[in-house]
Amino acid sequence: MASWNRYGSRMREAKMLTLVLLVWLLSVLEAVKVSPLIEKVSDHKDFKKLLRTRTNVLVLYTETATSGDSHLKLLSDVAQTVKGQGTIAWVNCGDSEGRKLCKKVKVDPSSKRGRAELLHYKDGTFHTEYSRPATFKSMVAFLKDPSGPPLWEENPEAKDVVHIETEKDFRKLLKKEERPVLMMFYAPWCGVCKRMQPIFQQAATETKGKYVLAGMNVHPAEFDGLKQEYSVKGYPTFCYFEKGKFLHHYENYGATAKDIADWLKNPQPPQPKTPEVPWSETDSAVFHLSDESFDSFLEEHPAALVMFYAPWCGHCKKMKPEYDEAAEILNKGADSPGVLAAMDATVHKAVSDRFKISGFPTVKYFEKGEEKYTLPQLRNKDKIIEFMHNPQAPPPPEQSWEEKPSSVSHLGSEDFREALKKKKHALVMFYAPWCPHCKNAVPHFTTAAELFKEDRKIVYAAVDCTKGQNHELCKQEGVEGYPTFNYYNYGKFVEKYNGDRGEAGFTGFMRSLRGRDQEKVVKRKEEL
Repeated sequence: MASWNRYGSRMREAKMLTLVLLVWLLSVLEAVKVSPLIEKVSDHKDFKKLLRTRTNVLVLYTETATSGDSHLKLLSDVAQTVKGQGTIAWVNCGDSEGRKLCKKVKVDPSSKRGRAELLHYKDGTFHTEYSRPATFKSMVAFLKDPSGPPLWEENPEAKDVVHIETEKDFRKLLKKEERPVLMMFYAPWCGVCKRMQPIFQQAATETKGKYVLAGMNVHPAEFDGLKQEYSVKGYPTFCYFEKGKFLHHYENYGATAKDIADWLKNPQPPQPKTPEVPWSETDSAVFHLSDESFDSFLEEHPAALVMFYAPWCGHCKKMKPEYDEAAEILNKGADSPGVLAAMDATVHKAVSDRFKISGFPTVKYFEKGEEKYTLPQLRNKDKIIEFMHNPQAPPPPEQSWEEKPSSVSHLGSEDFREALKKKKHALVMFYAPWCPHCKNAVPHFTTAAELFKEDRKIVYAAVDCTKGQNHELCKQEGVEGYPTFNYYNYGKFVEKYNGDRGEAGFTGFMRSLRGRDQEKVVKRKEEL
């Protein structure tokens, strides 16, 4: 009887073991069963062909067939959503062919947490490691715009901002929320939005419990009706609600977190804006030109100084009274050596484009209808009058910062994003060559760049905002004054640098970032 019991016990153990093995086998089979939209690659030639024929590819490398299980299930849903816009591929580094491929492309998922690694390839070459949250929304947003900014809600410091995704959620919030709501309607690419987001999220933390500060990306066309309803004509637009009812817009775009918190205590509608006074053509001795009158005016006046300006330009506004006073003397004098004229380059674009006007003010001297000199040094009445009486070529410009050899990377609109996304830490100085504060910062910034030139993950970069198309780039990056320093992580804007503008400040900031990197490495090793 005892032997029979032992036999029965062994049979039960064998059945249990078989059941466990079957469950394990089923889980393996389920793990490797992925969407047909995910490209399974193991051959190096096939991999190269994939990158050659697809422009936007996210590749999951796993240590084994099962180590990427959670990723594969998520990526199957992502692949369905981005179909036609991006490609998702999977390489199992655990099988013999996959191991060879992983070795050739120098990828080792076994060293990664979760035994899986996600790398992105763009236009046939490696672009970046996917380091954003492993969520459906983040991955879809990334594949739809791999070089775009991260979602606002991905920032852990924005946890106290209520992030709204749909119009339905927006209506639901207004209907149920008893507390006052300040809603920030924004677009992910908007420079002013990027600048205000950290301020808004700090205000959300400081006012938590009393008010609700919410954010919503309303740039997609599906929100056009909502934008019309709340007069969203630009980004960001702030709308204040009480018990679901819209009361006011908030328009202080230079606000601090404290300003927002103080306004919420006593919300008032925006004060009427003082209209900008145009340059009066009737009260000014300056001749105001247009595309139509420009050439005939130069034919009539053999010596003319022309100031190309923009109405919003602060330096133009500062120069206007000096230019007006000089015109009173030169344009009305019987023995005048020449005349002063002005042209609004934002309105009369044909002539401005012909003379490649890219910054304001730009002052040019013409003789007998021909352009002779560009004169950046003429900014006050006395120098203008002195020049007109004795026109001389301007002194040769000193060698620009960009022309001087240094370890600073000088970027423009054409290579800005491509260059930054390859660097883990980038401190970018947006500047204007004429700006005194910029000139003071240049040697310190250059020295800091020299100290870190051997570190491939770091770059100190500079953008001349007065050059070519860079003005638009600087506007997009939230530059409202010079110099402006922005910190980027793999091309993604993180924060503005407001520290000391000496060598110690620039180098200390970067050393603190590298110190954090080392702490993370140590922590990961301890976890493993």
